[in-house]
Amino acid sequence: MARYGMVIDTLKCVGCQDCVIACEAENNVPEGFCRDWITTEAKGKFPTIQLEIRTERCNHCTDAPCVSACPTGASHYHDIGGVVLVTKNECIGCKACIASCPYDARYVHPEGYVDKCTFCIHRVEKGQDPACVSVCPTYCMTFGDFDDPTSEVNKLLNSRRYHSLLPEAGTKPHIYYLT
Repeated sequence: MARYGMVIDTLKCVGCQDCVIACEAENNVPEGFCRDWITTEAKGKFPTIQLEIRTERCNHCTDAPCVSACPTGASHYHDIGGVVLVTKNECIGCKACIASCPYDARYVHPEGYVDKCTFCIHRVEKGQDPACVSVCPTYCMTFGDFDDPTSEVNKLLNSRRYHSLLPEAGTKPHIYYLT
């Protein structure tokens, strides 16, 4: 069994937006919408302020509220790696998944269904990294299997301090940020 996820090194991310553009191109994301984005967050007080730059997207949570909120089953866990997906022809566009997602990671596609990051599962199934990971010029993103103790994602988590977004939401996200 695999549990796919991502580790993002916030000390390497420069906010260049290459990941955002690669995602849009790879997944034919309509203009004006995005599946991933860049966030900056200042922490601390002067003179010890730290700026964290990070790329964000769906967290592909173990306990994804979007999956349990979906009345049709369109939002579901993929058989491979626990990736959270949306089957567009089963989605009725009710937005229950959007309302339940604490990460604001979904949008209504102009064709009426809800869309989001898929970890480029179509690429992963071919042994490739997600598009965002494959183009990052600073190599700040690493994709892998958290269930494999020898994977690069686990090595990174064992080597540095890290955090997830909104741990209080109890979703058990599959994206971690190295600090």
